This record gives sequence, C-alpha cells and structure tokens, in this order.
Amino acid sequence: MIYLRLFWEFFQTGLFAVGGGMATLPFLQKMGASTGWFTAGQLADMVAVSESTPGPIGVNMATYVGFTCAGIPGAVIATLGLITPSVIIILIIAALLKNFRDNRYVNAAFYGLRPASSALIMAALLVLASTVFIHVDLARSAGPALTIDFKAVILGVVVLVLTRWVKWTKGLHPIVFILGSAVVGIVFRFAGV
Repeated sequence: MIYLRLFWEFFQTGLFAVGGGMATLPFLQKMGASTGWFTAGQLADMVAVSESTPGPIGVNMATYVGFTCAGIPGAVIATLGLITPSVIIILIIAALLKNFRDNRYVNAAFYGLRPASSALIMAALLVLASTVFIHVDLARSAGPALTIDFKAVILGVVVLVLTRWVKWTKGLHPIVFILGSAVVGIVFRFAGV
C-alpha cells in the first residue's frame, strides 16, 4: 500500500508543480505534514542533499523520500510517480505540436504561469529560510522561544557575498561553495534541525 501512496503523492506533485524542481517544495511541505514521512527540518536536509547531487532537484527529492519510506522499490516508484505526468503531457503536446506552436492563447497561458511559478518558489524559499535560520524551542517552561541561528545566517551571508560580489570567487563552480559549506558545517558543528 505504501508503494501506491508514494506513486500517487508524487504523481500529484509532478502534475501540478510547474516551474522546475524548486516549485515542488510547497507540495513536499504539504506531503510531509499530511503523511508524516518527513518533518520540515528533514525537508531542508533533503533540499541540501538534492541540490548537491547530480540531476534535477525534484527527481532527487522524490528518490530520497521514496528510499527513506520504502527502500529501493520506493525510490523507483516515487520517481516514476513524479515524472509520469510530465511524460504524458510531453507525449500529448508532441503529438499536437503543430497546432500549439503558434497559438497565441497557449503562449499567453505559459506567460501567465511564470508569476505563479515564481510565487510558489518564493513561498518555499521563505519556509526553508525560516526552518534553517530560526529555531523554535517548545520545551521551555516559560513558553515557546524563537532563536536565530547566527552561525547559519553568517554562513549564508558569506556565501552570498562570495558568489555575487567578490570578483575572484564569483566565477567558481557552485560545487565549491556546497563542499565548503559542508566542511564549515562539520567544523563548526551546525545543529541539525
């Protein structure tokens, strides 16, 4: 039954997540909350692992969740669930491509999807940022407390500055920053969420 549920959950995600792998994040957040397969903190870890491994982030995350829930068969089924809607849609569009190629309504629809896709990605970014940079301590007797993880904020600012404004590091491959951040996380013992 877990295999069918994995396929269905990722089929829905693949069907409605327009805009690339990062657009799957709101669907994954909802999936984690409704199924209990992973927490928001584990989702942040999945994003980090999926971003640092080769391949599309959405497929990597589907494979990751499927594997953690049901091993290798779960990884294959979740991945197939995610990519099946795209394959079906591409096959339909390829068969009808000549009719769609110059249709102004289709072009307008795709143009209109851009802001919606951007909003989904921004919403996911805000949730992930709050998960990484802000921690909620519910165990306090005086009530819940919010704390900011200053080490994570400083690391984020340093990576932003190095990738955007420092001339000699600006052109480095992203894997350099991913590996450097991993080393810093190990050396400075960043807490897991």
